[in-house]
Amino acid sequence: MKQILQSFKTGKTELAELPSPTVKKGQVLIKTTRSLVSLGTERMLVEFGKASLIEKARQQPDKVKMVLDKIKSEGLMPTIETVFNKLEQPLPLGYCNVGRVVEVGEGVQDFKVGDRVASNGQHAEFVSVPQNLVAHVPDNITDEEAAFTVIGSIGLQGLRLVNPQYGETVVVIGLGLIGLLTAEMLLANGCTVIGYDLDDAKVEVAKKKGVLAFNPAKGDNPVRYVEGKTNGVGADAVIITASAKSNDIISDAANMSRKRGRIVLVGVIGLNLSRTEFYEKELTFQVSCSYGPGRYDENYEQKGLDYPMAFVRWTEKRNFETVLNSISTGRLKVKELITEEIDIENFEEIYGDIGNSKSIATILKYKEDNVPDYTVEVTEKAISTSKGKIAVVGAGNFTKMTMLPALEKTNADIQHIVSAGGVNGTALAKKHGIAKSSTDYSKVLEDENVDVVMITTRHNLHADMVIEALGKGKHVFVEKPLALNATDLGRIQAAYNDSEASLMIGFNRRFSPHTIKMKSLLGNSQMNVIATMNAGAIPANVWVHDMAVGGGRIIGEACHYMDLIVHLTGSKIKSVCMNAMGENPKENTDSASILLKLENGSTGVINYFANGAKSYSKERLEVYSQERTLIMDNFMKTEGFGFKGFSKLKTGLDKGHKNQFQQIVDSANSGKGVSLIPYDELINVTKASFAAIESLKSGAWIDVAQIEVLGATVLTKANFN
Repeated sequence: MKQILQSFKTGKTELAELPSPTVKKGQVLIKTTRSLVSLGTERMLVEFGKASLIEKARQQPDKVKMVLDKIKSEGLMPTIETVFNKLEQPLPLGYCNVGRVVEVGEGVQDFKVGDRVASNGQHAEFVSVPQNLVAHVPDNITDEEAAFTVIGSIGLQGLRLVNPQYGETVVVIGLGLIGLLTAEMLLANGCTVIGYDLDDAKVEVAKKKGVLAFNPAKGDNPVRYVEGKTNGVGADAVIITASAKSNDIISDAANMSRKRGRIVLVGVIGLNLSRTEFYEKELTFQVSCSYGPGRYDENYEQKGLDYPMAFVRWTEKRNFETVLNSISTGRLKVKELITEEIDIENFEEIYGDIGNSKSIATILKYKEDNVPDYTVEVTEKAISTSKGKIAVVGAGNFTKMTMLPALEKTNADIQHIVSAGGVNGTALAKKHGIAKSSTDYSKVLEDENVDVVMITTRHNLHADMVIEALGKGKHVFVEKPLALNATDLGRIQAAYNDSEASLMIGFNRRFSPHTIKMKSLLGNSQMNVIATMNAGAIPANVWVHDMAVGGGRIIGEACHYMDLIVHLTGSKIKSVCMNAMGENPKENTDSASILLKLENGSTGVINYFANGAKSYSKERLEVYSQERTLIMDNFMKTEGFGFKGFSKLKTGLDKGHKNQFQQIVDSANSGKGVSLIPYDELINVTKASFAAIESLKSGAWIDVAQIEVLGATVLTKANFN
């Protein structure tokens, strides 16, 4: 399928050939007929992409601080590589989509195949959209009119926050598409509307709708104009839909408001507020969030959990429906706003000089005879008879920043990359010379040329994907964790026992040159190991914290250090005790200490903390054994005390990924599979991570051997007698 993408690195806009998305649980697959170009938002993205690195940095000072902290903790070159990899990620444009449903995902009740719908889908021939971001289109309005649904909802949400009363005077600053729609909805609400913009054409359109509109560049002072139209009282409310860097707009909004007036920001402007201007009038100021309640809420948008109407009357979906109803009944007239209609193949007519476009609303048209295609050929690659051909499943940050750059330095033969939407996967396929980009994992497993599947998806998908791949006889590398619960682990073990294929988890730390050196120095003696992970805070709404999706950070990441301690001590974990910080430690898996008792009598402590400085080293390991000590700092420096012939090892940042993937590729190419770590150790570490969570809940030591994996989890206190 074709989709419009924007490069943040070069500013180039392209019509890319991508695999169609597959429909997911709770979503509908839509074949697009029309989409609306949001010139304000999309112009801003294009101009940002075309800006120099210095200009990009000036626009995002918060990101600059993050980069500087990363340089301090990981070094200059790894940080530069990360920044450039991030900039190379293409951005899909568009969020005003209309089409027909061609497939319905599991759990969807409100839609069926053939329904005509509006959604926040992108400029693409096919989009898969969560059901709470989709609305039915009334029969009496055209696809072109329905394309205004989502952008109209942005204005509607700003209006709802202002809460205009019949007869009030409301000023709309910025008469672009959102501003014009907002003004018309305010007029329908019984308000006197004053609006201004620097574009005469938009001012004239607003006047025809009944707005008291003017161009301040023609001599009218905005504050004086509003005072003149309100008998010196000032506006009851101001909605800012403009996009500008200046602080003058917010100052004018304050000065033109009456006492106790309301100001709502829908657009993007400078926000250097004057306390005096707001204090003397006791003004209120609020920023509107996109389409309305539910926006950016994972439970609402992705999981389909609606807010009860009695408590949240207007969600983003109900705003969509309101806009569609307003168009259907004639209260919102949008046809007259359409400046041009262009076939998507001629996208450059819009994006070639978008910075100078005077269009109000541009409609993109799509072919009617398109059918989904879930795989595209990206590069020509001869099929060899050698073993070890790879399919990469997942195109997120780990794949992009770590795995593919490491595999590129090997002789890996990557035949497929699979990604959810096809955008990131196709971009990575082009960059790394991968033959095919796909969105259909099951179809890839049918390829007899694929020997190894490398899984780097979200954690909740790991278990089913591992089981499916093993069932097809594919060797499996899965980035940690292997599973999120004991039941899924039991299913994996059953699949592994029934398969002749091998299994490997991405516990890369044991392959670092620092770990290898430490292991060679320590021998098989008993030891005490203290591992500290300065993990850094992750916002609470990120999927990693969702126990059903990410499994939390102990199962999802601290397992790295459980494996490392198992490797260094040469012994499996016998029992686990975990304690966390805070008033409700049973709910905190972000900042915790884990005690490990190993079968050979060694002990381990894992301090996993999210409350440290990001500029400090991220990882530290201390080992004490036979009056000797090893200190490893961030996989860059290891110091030895009490060792003959060894004092220090220094390298660039090396967590073992390159060595791990080189060994995996060599082993796979030789026909030996991908098992670099003993299977029983993989299972032991996975069980130990589950035991840590249970220990946190129960406040007791948990015996790893009592983690039941064939059904429900059965846990008992460890016996230390």
